Amino acid sequence: MHAVVRWREATITAVGRAWRGAATYEADVAGRAVTALAYPALVGEPRVGDRVLLNVGAQAMGLGTGGYALVVALPDRLPPDPDAAADTRDHGHVVKARYTPLQAITLGVDEEASPHRATLAGADSLDGMPVVTADLHSALPAVLAGARADRPHARVAYVMTDGGALPAWFSRTLDGLAGHLAGTVTTGQSFGGDLEAVTVHSGLLAARHVLAADIAVVAQGPGNLGTGTPWSYSGVAVGEAVNAASVLGGRPVGALRLGDADARARHRGISHHSLTAYGRVALRPADLVLPRPLPATVADAVAAALPGLADAGHRLVEVPTDGLVAALEASPVPLRSMGRGLAEDLVYFVANAAAGRHAAALAGG
Repeated sequence: MHAVVRWREATITAVGRAWRGAATYEADVAGRAVTALAYPALVGEPRVGDRVLLNVGAQAMGLGTGGYALVVALPDRLPPDPDAAADTRDHGHVVKARYTPLQAITLGVDEEASPHRATLAGADSLDGMPVVTADLHSALPAVLAGARADRPHARVAYVMTDGGALPAWFSRTLDGLAGHLAGTVTTGQSFGGDLEAVTVHSGLLAARHVLAADIAVVAQGPGNLGTGTPWSYSGVAVGEAVNAASVLGGRPVGALRLGDADARARHRGISHHSLTAYGRVALRPADLVLPRPLPATVADAVAAALPGLADAGHRLVEVPTDGLVAALEASPVPLRSMGRGLAEDLVYFVANAAAGRHAAALAGG
């Protein structure tokens, strides 16, 4: 078996859109125009006329979320090294994207050089904090909208896993939610959040004790990986997030992936991803949220799947949906999942908002 990297040399011809941590560019590759994405913190800031090295593999495959050419280096104008005096003080020694050519050295929230070391050194409990687990990044703004519908001042933190994009900077959703979240904690191999953590466990503790979150949302970054089989999907890690939240004394709240818009039968009603994650991977009980009323388009399929989830020890919680559509429409960022907006995938977004509403009720009580 082998891995493939499609390398290309290109010239930057125009600067495109920029958001926090990332920027797009137009580049010429042997007379062909491509759209390239750069993370300036890793490679520097390309300028028009710069020669760049690109990885064009995802673009060649026609991927959706990740279909950019990626800037790997500006070989003729390398960014300067960080100030030597700041290396130990500011950058720490937690390595993310380990042993890849673009591994990043970060300051772990709980390592010795961190100002939060003392806070987290003895932290061992989430103190009952509700933790919403969701398998797609697109769930995050919907969960936030549901939580804020009833508790507009609730502090909601995002704990990002490494099942999708590794750099948090790739997410335009996070850029748009700046000021609306208590903060982002990037865990595992993911990086670029407000805080860096080694595991989901330490990330949850940081959300509670450093960001003072009332509610945490655990989900992978933008994009996901799957092969169409029950076990080979990055969102299966949702079940492990339930275990982590429970072990630490939190209140796991499962956002079921419900829908009637996907053409694939395995994602209609309750997605097989949720059935696997909560029914087989999660070893601790969670509150699995069912929006009520359920539309007729999914009601029968959902009812048929529920006994298996109940048999796994989970609590099935019905949450009213009144006011949630209006809360979703007021989201500070566009709602989009698998190319579908709110109107096209209303059941999915309302289900996630209902999970947020339930978490807010737990946090308030």
